[in-house]
Amino acid sequence: MNPSADLPALNLFSGQPQHETFPRVAELFPTADLAPSTKPRAFPSGEQVDLPRSYEFEGEEKLSERFFSQTDTVALLVLKEGSIRLERYALTGGPEVQWISWSVAKSFVSALIGIALEEGHIESIEQPLATYAPGLRDSLYADVSIKNVLQMSSGARWNEDYTDPDSDISRFAAAITAGGSLETFIAGMQRDTRPGTVCQYNSADTQALGLMLVGATGRSITSYMQEKLYEPLGMECKGYWLTDSQGIEMAFGGLNLTARDFAKLGELYRLKGVWGGRQLVPKTWVEASVRSDAPHLSVGRVLVGSHVLPLGYGYQWWIPDGDCGEFSAIGVYNQFVYVDPSRATTIIKLSANQAYGTTQEESENREMETLEFLRAIAVSLD
Repeated sequence: MNPSADLPALNLFSGQPQHETFPRVAELFPTADLAPSTKPRAFPSGEQVDLPRSYEFEGEEKLSERFFSQTDTVALLVLKEGSIRLERYALTGGPEVQWISWSVAKSFVSALIGIALEEGHIESIEQPLATYAPGLRDSLYADVSIKNVLQMSSGARWNEDYTDPDSDISRFAAAITAGGSLETFIAGMQRDTRPGTVCQYNSADTQALGLMLVGATGRSITSYMQEKLYEPLGMECKGYWLTDSQGIEMAFGGLNLTARDFAKLGELYRLKGVWGGRQLVPKTWVEASVRSDAPHLSVGRVLVGSHVLPLGYGYQWWIPDGDCGEFSAIGVYNQFVYVDPSRATTIIKLSANQAYGTTQEESENREMETLEFLRAIAVSLD
């Protein structure tokens, strides 16, 4: 759930307000643009509801309105059976404001890989990732399967600690800011554990997947996404991928969309990859993506920085503990595309939580609390 960490223009993880910056990052960095669909599709409106008064977290009753404000929520969009039941905006404007995805972008990359596999651009996710990424053939990815990388289990030595200026994610971000190449940085990474044994959250793994996708399809991520997702999903507004100095998309966290357009990925996965009667993403891929299929991916085993997160992991999707089939794309500063298929509910929360990343504690980052807040909204719709 994490992006680049020490981008000077953004002053991330410093406790500074970000709600005015996150909608305009496309003005600060090079971009590749996504054009609105020629057949835009708007969600219908259903019976409107209010936020539940409260929710429970760690044995305490919490007030929903207070949480909405404290986490600098800029957009909250609630869909039930494909209809908008609640839509609120604050701080930044309204439904046409583009917002930085941070690691929510990872789940879009995963969807594109599933499509590329179905189309035959990728033979098997058991192949080494470097099969399709020539620039990584002398790297640790030379013998790591695509599947292991999808599951953040590449074995790479990596520290995704946003509070540490010397962490790998901080150095990764610094390389981008200095005009460096994402591919060059990744090619120099070292191995720490045997692939497929430890789930160590690693934004560089997703960037490697992006490079693999480009090599496999012979197209940029933006071009492939425009045809395979952006156009058929009926995206209503222009979108952006941030890029490095070489024009390579920041696959790990550089997507900029509106709340309504982010919601379309959640709805697509809630519907098992079917949209408007078409199977856009293979059903088997969707199902495999949103489950943890090995012990090291299970709840309480996933490492982020130096701490364990009480969530499981799939193919670039987070899996909450529980028995109702929930899954979520999550980005730093509390970006969520949350789906509860059992309640036919998709919820988008876009945020600029000022305290995020100032420590590694839940009391500042509030990711698990956000999950309980979103669950309470889903339950209230019943």
